[in-house]
Amino acid sequence: MKNLSTSKYYGFTLIEVMIVVVIVGILAAIVFPSYMEYVRTSNRTEAKVEMNDIAHRLQRCFTAYSAYNDGNCAAANDISGGSTISSENNHYSISGVLTATTYTLTASPQSGSTQIKDSDCTSFTLTHAGVRGATGSDTADCW
Repeated sequence: MKNLSTSKYYGFTLIEVMIVVVIVGILAAIVFPSYMEYVRTSNRTEAKVEMNDIAHRLQRCFTAYSAYNDGNCAAANDISGGSTISSENNHYSISGVLTATTYTLTASPQSGSTQIKDSDCTSFTLTHAGVRGATGSDTADCW
């Protein structure tokens, strides 16, 4: 018969496993919101890139046709009449208000996107004069 008092058992007890689960849970509760904020901050670049691309296309139209809203301008046709352009990964939709000599582009988060929860920078604007604007609780860091 084997003496149980001298036997060696290897492994983890239930208490030790539960302590590890609690520690991992606490770390996840801290890390996940920080990670999501990082993702939202990095996704803002998508709106800025798309707006700058549209602005460059509108500037080429103004050079060629002397008007931002000329009917031959593809970029103007893409955002005129309430139409929008979606950014590359569909995080933002870009709309514009065009006249012959001015434009204002606005990037707003699309519903269903992670950017809809970005309260720091809820939308971006860019004008023909290069004036950048933003709405939200931390607009100083948006651009």
